[in-house]
Amino acid sequence: MLALLGVALFVSFLALGSWQLQRRAWKLELIDRVTERVRADAVAAPAPAQWPQVTAQQYEYLPVTLSGRFLAHKTVLTQAVTELGAGFWVVTPLQADDGSQTLINRGFVPTSERQAWLPQDSAPVADAPVQTVTGLLRMTEPGGGFLRDNDSQQQRWYSRDVAGIAAAQGLDKAAPYFIDAGRPGQPVAAETWPRPGMTVIAFHNSHLVYALTWYGMALMVLVAAVVVVRWEKRRAAAAHKTL
Repeated sequence: MLALLGVALFVSFLALGSWQLQRRAWKLELIDRVTERVRADAVAAPAPAQWPQVTAQQYEYLPVTLSGRFLAHKTVLTQAVTELGAGFWVVTPLQADDGSQTLINRGFVPTSERQAWLPQDSAPVADAPVQTVTGLLRMTEPGGGFLRDNDSQQQRWYSRDVAGIAAAQGLDKAAPYFIDAGRPGQPVAAETWPRPGMTVIAFHNSHLVYALTWYGMALMVLVAAVVVVRWEKRRAAAAHKTL
């Protein structure tokens, strides 16, 4: 029975280690793909007919461009912590000529600038100037932040939850993604608020550590088996001598 348990553990640990190596290969491929994607020229943002096909694997961090009129009175501020400190992302819907809306993360503002970027009074959309936004397509961030849930009633947002913000702001034709305005590394004046181009592109990749851990546990099982076998042999030899 003990031998069967040892074999089962050894095989399981080896399988888990191999699975982590496969995950590592997938993650490295993902990092290479996204790095190449971010450097590509901007293309038109997916139109409403394409929205059902928009997935993170195919579109996350894709440089896109989109034109429309900002709905400033439907702006929301979502809490953020960046290299510039704590503050907020300024998220404003951009309405295209076809009536579709796309949430634009216009950039970061520190807490001291919060009041200046609260929703403005409603104005006719036709009076707003047409603007073109270029940035990175991002997938929705539902739920909220660490230990904090989004509260649409109180307009407290801890993540860029596209569906939640769209529902709270009465956006009836909202894209399932949002756009981070700007691109990382672009030159921006220090006094510019909101500050665009602050997208952090990072992927947690500890799969090699996990793989080595599982393989190490498999080795421990093997060593333990060798110890048990030797102990059993010595015990059998001692018993034979006593006979």
